[in-house]
Amino acid sequence: MKNQFMRAEEVARELEVSRSHAYRLIRQLNAELREKGYMTIAGRVNRQYFRERLYGISDQKECESRVNAQG
Repeated sequence: MKNQFMRAEEVARELEVSRSHAYRLIRQLNAELREKGYMTIAGRVNRQYFRERLYGISDQKECESRVNAQG
C-alpha cells in the first residue's frame, strides 16, 4: 500500500515538472485543503486530493489507467 501523502519528488515525477514547480503545486493544494478545514503537512499533499484535483477522479485504478493511456 502506498503512503497516503505524496512528496514533491513524486509529484514532480508524475507530472514531469521540476521539483520547485511540484512544491508550488503542493502549496496551492494544501492551501485549498486548509480553507476546507483540513490539516496539512508542509511539503506533502494528500494523494487522493492530488488525483481528484489534477485528474478529476479519486479512484486509484481509474487514475492509473488514464495516466498509462496518455503515455
